[in-house]
Amino acid sequence: MAWRYDVSVSSRPEVTMAQRKRQLVADELTEAALQLLALKGFDTVTIDEIAASAGVSKRTFFRYFASKEDVVVQFLAGMGADMRAQLAERATGEPPSAALRRAVWVAMAACADHSDRALRVVQLILRTPALHARFLEHQARWRDDLAEELTHRRESGREDDLYPRMAAGMALTAFDAVLHRWSDSDGAEDPAGLIDQAFAVIAPALDAG
Repeated sequence: MAWRYDVSVSSRPEVTMAQRKRQLVADELTEAALQLLALKGFDTVTIDEIAASAGVSKRTFFRYFASKEDVVVQFLAGMGADMRAQLAERATGEPPSAALRRAVWVAMAACADHSDRALRVVQLILRTPALHARFLEHQARWRDDLAEELTHRRESGREDDLYPRMAAGMALTAFDAVLHRWSDSDGAEDPAGLIDQAFAVIAPALDAG
């Protein structure tokens, strides 16, 4: 079964048997897509081929994914929810840079713990324009979620406060920079060290807000 981002780090409730079966089919489709894309390239692989390789119908494919892009990007889509969950668990008195660093590290740690598979997916996403664009759409939603959580953590709680959105954007920019650096190094660079470097740059601005 294909590795999923949220296997070891998700804080979500235990899933039902039906959800497990659904996830199994989604995993099989993802694995089939990754194998075909590695062999033939993103542009040449069709949804029919992915479905056939996974042993399901094209109609079944569309029950799980809206497009060929989604079948790959969804592989990492749980990152945003887990970032927000981690941020929500941090003590309100903790410096924002420390709380956000922990939230971002949860996502990178999952990649590091499953480095071979995760690196393959990350490189495919970052090097394929259509996939990268879809991944950035996910990140935009993550920014909104982190900003909302940061608003709850601030004493003012004002919806017109610029800080939460800017802070969330900085944290995700750091995450994106680390993801690119890790990908470019073919997994050779230490994600924890990269996260430390990135947050050392933005921490003064995060904690001054």
